[in-house]
Amino acid sequence: MTPAQLKASAAGDSKPPAGISPEAKALWFTKKGDWDAAHGIAQDIGTPMGSWIHALLHLIEGDLGNARYWFIEAGRPVKKPAQIDELWEEIAEAVLK
Repeated sequence: MTPAQLKASAAGDSKPPAGISPEAKALWFTKKGDWDAAHGIAQDIGTPMGSWIHALLHLIEGDLGNARYWFIEAGRPVKKPAQIDELWEEIAEAVLK
């Protein structure tokens, strides 16, 4: 699956594709606009990737201090709200490799 396919699924499907990883599922719910579902999944991913997704979600939420914390936990550079779409694509590329 590609990031474009994941994004298209979120735009047109009522549920995430079967068999995708929790990381991809969190990104799917992010594009679906279901912040709570995405956040609930990301909270349970105890890896740097989970922290990176968590950072994205708090950036979307507008909680920049919390987003910064999660970027640091992930070992990734801190991003700005204007970079949300680009960041989603970057994370999706890494998750779907």
